[in-house]
Amino acid sequence: MEKDSATPEYPHPFVHEVTLTRAQRIKGILLGSILFPLRITLAALLFFIMWLLARLRLAGLSGWRHWLFHPVIRLLSRAVFLSLGFLWVRVKGRRADLQEAPVLVVAPHSGFLDMLVLCPAQLATVVSRSENTTLPVIGALLEFNQAVLVSRKDPESRKKAVAQVTERVTSNGYWPQMLMFPEGTTTNGRALIRFKPGEFCHCAPPQDTVRWTYKGTTWLEVLWHTTSQLYTNMTVEFLPVYKPSEEEKNDPNLYADNVQRLMAKALGIPATDYVMEGRVPVSKLGGLSLPLDSPARVTLSLLQACDVEAALDRMMDRCQAAAPWSVRAGVQDVASILGLADRQAAVTICSLYSKDETVDLRQIYLNVAALSGFVSFKSLLHTAFTLFDKEGTGSLSEEELSGLMGALLGVPQHSTAELYRQASNEGRLTEGSLLRVLTGHPTYQRVLNEHLHPEEMSDQLANGNAVNNNGNVPNGNGFYKICLFLQADLSSLFRTSSVTKRNC
Repeated sequence: MEKDSATPEYPHPFVHEVTLTRAQRIKGILLGSILFPLRITLAALLFFIMWLLARLRLAGLSGWRHWLFHPVIRLLSRAVFLSLGFLWVRVKGRRADLQEAPVLVVAPHSGFLDMLVLCPAQLATVVSRSENTTLPVIGALLEFNQAVLVSRKDPESRKKAVAQVTERVTSNGYWPQMLMFPEGTTTNGRALIRFKPGEFCHCAPPQDTVRWTYKGTTWLEVLWHTTSQLYTNMTVEFLPVYKPSEEEKNDPNLYADNVQRLMAKALGIPATDYVMEGRVPVSKLGGLSLPLDSPARVTLSLLQACDVEAALDRMMDRCQAAAPWSVRAGVQDVASILGLADRQAAVTICSLYSKDETVDLRQIYLNVAALSGFVSFKSLLHTAFTLFDKEGTGSLSEEELSGLMGALLGVPQHSTAELYRQASNEGRLTEGSLLRVLTGHPTYQRVLNEHLHPEEMSDQLANGNAVNNNGNVPNGNGFYKICLFLQADLSSLFRTSSVTKRNC
């Protein structure tokens, strides 16, 4: 079964906007002005009590400390969500026990309110960023939960976390069940993004397990919309335990994809190849990362009052005059080259292509030129090849190819090995061979037609515009509309149980 592509019916899952009628706004203001402060105050008080108990926890949670503190914390956790308006949680299906399913996998992940699933999951252990331990109350609760911690800054931290998780899920019941979010980020819940295969091979921890959608509703807005309802209902459904085949056990990617499709089918939403790379939402095709929000389109919208063709010519002159290692420019230079009077527009453009204070001008030029239609693709590829052929040998290395394709597509490329293999001959990748593959190979033809062709790109971006989606806030009837799955695995490394949180 093929995964769904972006269509007008299914806009990408990283955008979330809420549209309320006038009556809903008035109702929200009236109820929120009363319920919001009361519920937040009560929740804060309960959190404080939980913090005190968590501070009393001694190492190991064994013996009387386990049976005393664990159920109390679980009841207080449910009380927190009760205070926020989650009055009823309907549980369907059977939760697999620890011996049958040491890992519970949840999807889609839409925000911090998803933590309510921990209550019917008996406070399963989670994987979290080590930075979260510094947060008031949350840090103590993570310690109480015996969470596996992973740091973004420490390269060895991930390996240690993998070892910890593997040890726990293969401990034959010594450690409690674990709960993970295989998508590794939050979405609007309208589609499942690609599951990280690390969840299905040695249980590698996901990154950024608590994050809001790429664009749209903030955490404070979610909290306001939720607490301003009289009540919010939720249904949690445990699906049957998933038993992987031998082929799936040997191929984590296949295993993750099959589980994703199974969950998507049960939810009635599409399974997609969307992922979040470096905080940029992309889809995957032929190993290439294709942006869901085109930086070039945003740049062109900011250049509407400028002579775009002349601006691109000036940028091209600057790129050709500079050495390959000195084609970076700051905000002021970018504003001057593009003819922008508004400095903030230049700041926005630079932020689209770089996280640093400077930006590679080749990336802006090639990405914008591809969408603008002022040059043919063959001419543009010749220019790109020349700019990235550092040694002037007429051949690109795999690293240089990654830089070239990243500049054309507007996002960094980390997996160009397959393209390099297809286009190179005896270790040499020439301009002609790259053009041949990009224009002749069916997979890369799609990349060219859908992402590097002005007309198709414009149409596709129009289809991907943000639409109203109240998928992760309560509606006027007071129903929490996130769908959550907990999926189980019975392999030698994984025996997980599936759970779904559905609309009532």
